[in-house]
Amino acid sequence: MLEWLSDIFWQERLWFPEGLGWADLEDRDGRVYAKGQDLWVALQLALILLVVRQIFERTLGTYLASLLGIKETVRRKAAHNPTLESYYCHTSKYPTQKCVVELCSQSGYTEKQLQCWFRRRRNQDRPNLMKKFREASWRFVMYVIAFIAGLVALIDKPWLYDLEEMWKGFPTLTVLPSQYWYYMFELGFYSSLLFSVAFDVKRKDFKEQLVHHVATITLISFSWCMNYIRAGTLIMFLHDSSDYLLESAKMFNYAGWRKTCNYIFIVFAAFFIITRLIIFPFRILYCTWVYPLTLYPPFFGYYFFNGLLLVLQCLHIFWAYLIIRMALRFLPKNEIVEDERSDRDETDDSDEEEEERNREIKNGTIKNGYIKHNNHHYRKTQ
Repeated sequence: MLEWLSDIFWQERLWFPEGLGWADLEDRDGRVYAKGQDLWVALQLALILLVVRQIFERTLGTYLASLLGIKETVRRKAAHNPTLESYYCHTSKYPTQKCVVELCSQSGYTEKQLQCWFRRRRNQDRPNLMKKFREASWRFVMYVIAFIAGLVALIDKPWLYDLEEMWKGFPTLTVLPSQYWYYMFELGFYSSLLFSVAFDVKRKDFKEQLVHHVATITLISFSWCMNYIRAGTLIMFLHDSSDYLLESAKMFNYAGWRKTCNYIFIVFAAFFIITRLIIFPFRILYCTWVYPLTLYPPFFGYYFFNGLLLVLQCLHIFWAYLIIRMALRFLPKNEIVEDERSDRDETDDSDEEEEERNREIKNGTIKNGYIKHNNHHYRKTQ
């Protein structure tokens, strides 16, 4: 069964234009071509990056956070209550008014105390600022490395300046060492992001991010196997040219450097719109959709590759909408840039809790880190 599926999957008519096949990509006369088994290197690299990331976040990431004045925050924990905990875990994090009345009678809490308990319990599950900063700093470093690697791999290549050059000699295009390691690094990095997505900060666009990672990994792998390497390096480099700017803006956002964050975000927004909404659809997609048809008749690989590029373009439009909405909100008032995807999500009740804490301090119910009970005794806050 597996052999039958493998034979169908690797049919030459799916991967190559008519008249060409795998025999044309066999190494000969010192010419080396891309091979499907090379992708196992990227999988090993992804596992290595997961380990390196843990070390980085616990060392350099934490050190960078301390330099920018970010400290580990300790949230006030909700008091242990089996009834409320069971409802929170198995029913809903946001009880309806009808359920609030029932839970009050079961727990002995007042409605205000119950709402406070759920707010604190939700905040316990939210990632703190330190975790967000360390994730952003890791992605920033990786995107910078990817951008430099792409620059090294493409700076002296003619297809960086004349896009039609990317198809000359297709599909018998040899693989250069710089292209090989650029591909393996990109594929390993995005694979590591996919592996860690369940443990990272969950964003509002979680589903879109998942689609993006899967589409990117499939696109990189497919373009490698069918020797769309020149087009692949251009597409990856185009994306790498702005991603590190967003991560650096988020780092300064978490540190409270308002003006620095806003200036970087403006630059990022300009780069994103130019590269993703102008260059990508009107230059890259044109040279992958239209120009190849002048060289060979369309085949399955042609449609599949361009279909994945269209998925990425739809995601570009979605994220461009969020970026423009953010820019319109913060530019007139010079407010702090907030990542629409994660920095303020549905469970972010930290401001309400902080206001409540300030009221308690003002009213004298909290003194020197202790909560007052019955006007006489104080209990240590969480």
